[in-house]
Amino acid sequence: MWFRMLVMKLSSTAAQQSPAASAAPLYAGPADVACDFCTGARRRKALMSCLTCLASCCETHLQPHYNVPVLKKHKLVPATDKLQEKMCSSHNKLMEVFCRTDQQAICYLCTMDEHKGHDTVSAAAEKAEKQKQLVTSQEEVQQKIQEKKKELKDLRQILEALNTATAALLRQQEQTLDQLERRHAELEELSNTEDIITFIQSFQSLSSSTGSPVSPSVVVCPLRSFTDVTDVMSALRDQLDNLLTTTWPQISNRVCAVDVDDPAEPQTRKDFLQYSCPLSLDMNTINRYLSLSEEKRKVTVTPPQQPYPDNAERFDEYSQVLCTEGLSERRYWEVERTVREAHIAVCYKDTNRRAVFGSDDKSWSLRCHSTGCWFRHNSVDTKVSGPVSSRVGVYLDHKAGTLSFYSVSDTMTLLHTVQTTFTQPLYPGIGLWACDYGDTAELCKTW
Repeated sequence: MWFRMLVMKLSSTAAQQSPAASAAPLYAGPADVACDFCTGARRRKALMSCLTCLASCCETHLQPHYNVPVLKKHKLVPATDKLQEKMCSSHNKLMEVFCRTDQQAICYLCTMDEHKGHDTVSAAAEKAEKQKQLVTSQEEVQQKIQEKKKELKDLRQILEALNTATAALLRQQEQTLDQLERRHAELEELSNTEDIITFIQSFQSLSSSTGSPVSPSVVVCPLRSFTDVTDVMSALRDQLDNLLTTTWPQISNRVCAVDVDDPAEPQTRKDFLQYSCPLSLDMNTINRYLSLSEEKRKVTVTPPQQPYPDNAERFDEYSQVLCTEGLSERRYWEVERTVREAHIAVCYKDTNRRAVFGSDDKSWSLRCHSTGCWFRHNSVDTKVSGPVSSRVGVYLDHKAGTLSFYSVSDTMTLLHTVQTTFTQPLYPGIGLWACDYGDTAELCKTW
């Protein structure tokens, strides 16, 4: 309150001394933010809002924030009528902290209250992190745009070549037709000749000339006339244009295109790493005895139950978590573990949330233990031979139906390969077993 009284007093003095005070005031319209310090039926238009005073100021009432030392420390933002939305409803403090555990903005008092012990950062830090993710998403979308533009360009070139070839063929066939019709007229005229000598001489002349003109055969659907061919080709061109401009962008994400130059299977770790992609663990699926860190790539076993909200996608009974990203192309990722036993898995989105990875026909899991490895799918366990490493690489070729697990150290050793048909996108998952508090597993940042 004393801030408001001070600003009112100083603003009144500044208004009397300022030459601008005599100028016509700029009053707030229906779409403007009105000054909170102005009185009377009409209030001036606010230029800035103060997050400390929780008030908006016109040019006159804003001057103390520029002149008074104690007010200079206040945080000003462009005038907004949504100041209350920036304040914590519980403590009426500015929300300057972001709780990554609950994915919401909070004030600093919340970190000592209901969000105590949560993974929290400043709102500015969270924005910076989200900005990085936004840039990555923009780059991925831009890359896809360029790929689609190239596809459209190639298809239009094919269409242009088809139109050019069709036009040449049409001209050739028309010329052939003209020659045939002229020859038919000559033969018709000869058949009506009554003079015997003239008939014989003309017949010999026509016989000694070249035969019927030859042109490439064209196999088309039965049509009544050649005009029908041009009509069909014109309609086909219109359909292809429509396919390129409207239909193709809609179906290209659902139809598997033919790979003319299908890349070879990777052999070295460098080859595998070219299929790396950004992955992050999904807070909505994580079990309550696990917590996330390192940009949601690292999962840690924690003593108390985390106060995560109820969610149908959350694993209730087992210490497991899925990634946010669903994979439907060639992809490779690595998992590093400190826990004695970890399950490295992939599964469909609708896998059983109350079962261990590999217990149904919608999940595939490699159980990595300090004494060995086992592969599980649909509750069937298969012993896997090979070196036991703390780092496991997973290679997925969704289209080919191939899923392979590798032990990664100085070299890559194949542990197990699955050959099947995947009908849905696959979500990478991690499960922690036989563990102590503080044990971890982490999605390695290979991208």
